[in-house]
Amino acid sequence: MEALWAIVIGIIIAGGIYLMLERHILRFLFGLMLVSNAVNLAILTAGRMTVGAPVLIEAGEYLPTPGYANPIPQALILTAIVIGFGLLIFVMVLAHRLFRERKTTDVDDMQDSDSGGDECHLR
Repeated sequence: MEALWAIVIGIIIAGGIYLMLERHILRFLFGLMLVSNAVNLAILTAGRMTVGAPVLIEAGEYLPTPGYANPIPQALILTAIVIGFGLLIFVMVLAHRLFRERKTTDVDDMQDSDSGGDECHLR
């Protein structure tokens, strides 16, 4: 089962990298999110995707019973999802600001200093 998920993760990463190579800023952002989600799936797959008992330690024992589900990958993925969502919103606000300033979403056009916007001078 893990081999199938490895193939799916590879396809998602390939699609994300393809989108990140585009010149359009929103396609780059969507590619970044695809790669982020593929990494989350890879962490989940590495943590063994098996059905198991909850991690509860019985009274008088020091270890949980064998066959329990590992909660560490799940906690890491939950944290990564929250951080990834915050990053996506922040970068989308920056992209919106760039569009308002430069009137384009093409990365090559944004690099031209003649294409609009106020010049920023540091003193």
